[in-house]
Amino acid sequence: MAIMRKKSRVSGNIPTSSLADIAFLLLIFFLVTTVFEEEKGLPIVLPERGVEAQVSQKNVLHLVVRADGLVDVKRGESPSIQTARPNEIGLIWRQEVANNPNLIAAVKTDPRAAYKHMINVLDELQGAGAQRVSLQMLEGN
Repeated sequence: MAIMRKKSRVSGNIPTSSLADIAFLLLIFFLVTTVFEEEKGLPIVLPERGVEAQVSQKNVLHLVVRADGLVDVKRGESPSIQTARPNEIGLIWRQEVANNPNLIAAVKTDPRAAYKHMINVLDELQGAGAQRVSLQMLEGN
């Protein structure tokens, strides 16, 4: 009597019973080990409410950011206006603050101007070492 052995067939399928477990473990691993960078933003010290200081116009450099990205530079009460590109503001600030160390940069932005234009001006001022900056929205347009 011949003993017949059962032939085991090799399956060509991939077992998927634990595939979901492995996928969730990988998902948890990547979520736990991923480091998200925190957005820094601009370091701005805001005054307390109700505090208003009188500043002489000779100590103010008016920088008006136009909608097209150019900047109108007005020195104090002077009627003359110089038009500059945002990347020239740092040089202008250095020249003006050398003549007047009490200078304040008054940045006024046109409401139609793109946000990046104002940021370019603020970056140039920060790069030039400006410590006192006033931010305003341009009115009347």
